[in-house]
Amino acid sequence: MTKQRFECRRFDDVDVGTTLPPLSFDVTATDIVLGAVASRDWRPMHHDQKFAVERNGVRDIFLNTPTQAGWLEHYVTRWAGPAARLGRMKFSMKQSIFPGSTMVLAGEVNGKRIQNSAVGWIGISVLVSTEDGIATSAAITLALPVQADTNLWTLEHSQWNPNFYQWGNQ
Repeated sequence: MTKQRFECRRFDDVDVGTTLPPLSFDVTATDIVLGAVASRDWRPMHHDQKFAVERNGVRDIFLNTPTQAGWLEHYVTRWAGPAARLGRMKFSMKQSIFPGSTMVLAGEVNGKRIQNSAVGWIGISVLVSTEDGIATSAAITLALPVQADTNLWTLEHSQWNPNFYQWGNQ
């Protein structure tokens, strides 16, 4: 078995304007149902096509909020590597994501600030698109280590402040 290696990005490796490589995923009904079940979302519009169409007026079942949050976190942390740590995320779902859609996540670094000798914060804007257009827009604040030997997961509370970087302010 081959082990997958991840790049561990550091704060100085990233510049404002850095584009994250797009991530595409073909969404199936199974993906939607499993995402809802994993997040304990039993509402029928995420697993019952008849209910979704007749009661919600949409064309099919669709991805729920926690599943989209998981995809957004996966996208930025897969790019940044295991040394990164998610600080904040806000997103707006504009259109539903249905089975049979190809979901494409694309992001860009839009700001960065150093908090202290251990933590640097970057802002990333992410768009999730399907064949129907932009489905979700997100603003994500991600911590990256400033030094190669820093482990963000072991920092004391006083060294970790996701509010330090206000998204969009540099």
